Order: sequence, then C-alpha cells, then structure tokens
Amino acid sequence: MPRSLLIVIVLALLASWGWRSHVQRADGERLAALARPGDIRMISSETCGWCVAARRWMTQSAIPFEECFIERDARCRADYEALGAQGTPTLLVRGQRIVGFDRIAIEQALQAGR
Repeated sequence: MPRSLLIVIVLALLASWGWRSHVQRADGERLAALARPGDIRMISSETCGWCVAARRWMTQSAIPFEECFIERDARCRADYEALGAQGTPTLLVRGQRIVGFDRIAIEQALQAGR
C-alpha cells in the first residue's frame, strides 16, 4: 500500500472519530438540558457492554438517570419481565420503553413527555 494512501486513511479515521465525539457531546448537552431526575431509568445486566457504554456516556454528559441490575434486584428483574424486554439496556424514559442504547430515541421520548 502506498504511503500516501495510508496517510489519507489515517486522516479520514481521525476526522471521523473527532466528528463522532463532537456529535456525542452535542447529544449529551441536549439530553442533559431535557432530562430531570426520575425521567430515565435504565434496566441493566452485569454482563452488558451496551449498558456500560450508556452508563458512561450519560454520566459523562451529566444526564440524571437511575439504574438497576436484573441479576441483583428482584424488583428490577420483575419490571424487566413485565415490560417484555428482550435485551439490556432497557430504558424507561418518562414511561416509554426503549430497548437498547439509542440516544435519538431517548431524546425523542424526553421531548414527547414535556
């Protein structure tokens, strides 16, 4: 592979990473402005990588949320089963169920529940 092509690929990857970080930060700022304590409840599993990503992102973005783990908390497990959830994280955003970590769906649910 020619060196110039390798440089172009590396620069494209860096630009993509920088843009994605900017978008995630902007999403976080919008959600932090919309969310109030009690608006978001995340039902998690101890082995869920997406749960870790969601927790980290919401914490870094100062988005208030509550979290429970289906392996540790019987009420959490019962809620998970009652919702018919098929994966974690399952988020309850102002009463609306969102399966998976979807920043856009979280924002839409917060805006709809104003």
